[in-house]
Amino acid sequence: MTAERLRAILARVQSGDLDLDAGLDELKHLPFEDLGFARIDHHRALRTGTPEVIFGEGKTPEQIVAIALRLAQTEQNVLVTRIAPDAAVALQQALPETEYDAVARLARIIRKKATPQAFGTILVVAAGTTDLPVAEEAVGTLEALGHPVERLYDVGVAGLHRLLSEKEAITQANVLIVVAGMEGALPTVVAGLVERPVIAVPTSVGYGAALAGFTALLGMLTSCAAGITVVNIDNGFGAAMAAARINTRRESHG
Repeated sequence: MTAERLRAILARVQSGDLDLDAGLDELKHLPFEDLGFARIDHHRALRTGTPEVIFGEGKTPEQIVAIALRLAQTEQNVLVTRIAPDAAVALQQALPETEYDAVARLARIIRKKATPQAFGTILVVAAGTTDLPVAEEAVGTLEALGHPVERLYDVGVAGLHRLLSEKEAITQANVLIVVAGMEGALPTVVAGLVERPVIAVPTSVGYGAALAGFTALLGMLTSCAAGITVVNIDNGFGAAMAAARINTRRESHG
């Protein structure tokens, strides 16, 4: 349920084109729809500006398809994160317009192109090629939300000149999502070069003492560059949602 659809229903009731009972039937899925195994939050877009997103990991293909079908029937865009290949195939069979990105582990059904009032471009920076699944999860989510997004990959601190050669792109971005594993130093370096918000994403990339991302996470949390925001390990989606909120102009109600 979007604000536009809700206004349209209320306008039809007001004009007499839709009687009260029919209008109530249109709104019957507010505040949520109970499928037994999931309660679909149809009016999340009214509260937060973005519809509910399906977290695919741990769900069966049948559960993902059932939730996606209900969301799609309400004319909302559908985004599924961490979706397995077999579930993606099942979703494409049920909804042929489904776009699947195997690297990002994302599935998207775009019914209406989002056009947020964005302040500027969001730059997703990745330290190494192994960090790309997390970085691409952030990119794919931002694209689904309609935000201008650009990539800057394989610019880790082991070859700092690669990052410094892209200083113009870094300084022109309105928000930066910086993805890194190993010791997690890249966000600190980037935050020392720009005045814009930096969202750090630790990844589970690295050898034994990297501790599946905990070393990068702790390094980012204890960064000497003030003002860095840190999300959970491998959480490209969460970083994208945070960046989108920062990058969106809000209507004035005053």
